[in-house]
Amino acid sequence: MALVVQKYGGTSVGTVEKLRNVVERVLEYYREGNQLVVVLSAMAGQTDALIKLAGQICNDPDPRELDVLMATGEQASVALFAMAVKSMGYDARSLLGFQVAIHTDHLYGKARIHEIDTTRITNELKKGRILAVAGFQGLDDEGNITTLGRGGSDTTAVALAAALNADVCEIYTDVQGVFTTDPNICPKARKMDYISYDEMLELASLGAKVLEIRSVEFAKKYNVPIHVRSTFSRERGTMVVAETKDMEKVLVSGVAYNKNEARITVRKVPDRPGTAALIFEPMFAAGIVVDMIVQNTSEDGTTDLTFTVPKADFEKSLKLVSEVAREIKAEKVLGDENIAKVSIVGVGMRNHAGVAQKMFKVLANENINITMISTSEIKISCVIEDKYTELAVRVLHEAFGLENGPTEDC
Repeated sequence: MALVVQKYGGTSVGTVEKLRNVVERVLEYYREGNQLVVVLSAMAGQTDALIKLAGQICNDPDPRELDVLMATGEQASVALFAMAVKSMGYDARSLLGFQVAIHTDHLYGKARIHEIDTTRITNELKKGRILAVAGFQGLDDEGNITTLGRGGSDTTAVALAAALNADVCEIYTDVQGVFTTDPNICPKARKMDYISYDEMLELASLGAKVLEIRSVEFAKKYNVPIHVRSTFSRERGTMVVAETKDMEKVLVSGVAYNKNEARITVRKVPDRPGTAALIFEPMFAAGIVVDMIVQNTSEDGTTDLTFTVPKADFEKSLKLVSEVAREIKAEKVLGDENIAKVSIVGVGMRNHAGVAQKMFKVLANENINITMISTSEIKISCVIEDKYTELAVRVLHEAFGLENGPTEDC
């Protein structure tokens, strides 16, 4: 008997018919003698509809009340799932985030999980019940409902799998697994059988939408194997696991892109200790994630500071930075939303030279200008004009031979 945590996204439970299909799939596992904890997202379109509804009430909804509202989408999903299971003669119980309980910090809309009390889940499983847990939500130290942000149900599922010491966490979605790049852009994209936690972390942080980055962080920390697979197929998907020696032989595993970033440049910043901290402090306080940072020092005692932020936080970031810029007497603040980040990822980069040079040459051959560069041990990212995104992804995918299986040399 295995303890299995499964997560089904909004498209998987988007209609009553699809929800019933999910129930049938879960019951297949249950009949085999497995214990099931099923994490569900809100039905497709419900979260956006709730956000729109809040926007009709006021332009800037109170964050606490917005979380209370948005948590109702998952509440509906788990209740309907439990009803369907019971109607078929099996025992099930729906649980909300605060009933589990999933303890989080108090950052509404982007809360992070601190701890999960598994007592109730364990007791319910001992009774032979199938448990449906609402994804995306928890409660803070004061008992307020919180939500985990987009993709939060992935995080809920993996965190539960870690807390329960589950045998596997299966993430069901509308794609067959993790691909070498977006198949919608590159028809030659190939589904990978295995990918390391580190590679998946990089791909998730760089724009790949298959898994939410915090879910992969939990999986790596607690060594939870994740099986990413399709709700609408019985085919094996992609296993996200700890790195093996064979993975290191592969030079590049995937190409990622992100069109949801914007660039901010602060010109003529006084070049003195503590200035950068002053610029980023208000954004940190607002929970805004800063990605790439480039600083260019001039001979006149000033520096230009350029960085990227999520496009959704662009206007807020611009306002916060402009206020600081006036205080420190920087010359001006510039913003650009027409950018994209394209990246290559692979654990094999640690042991191979010439990867960056090859990437830059491939982009140059297509007259694609690079405005920012960021690297880590296993990734190289370039900021380019967003109109060249699809072209950049395709030529990089081809250059590193990913359609036929990743290359092991340059």
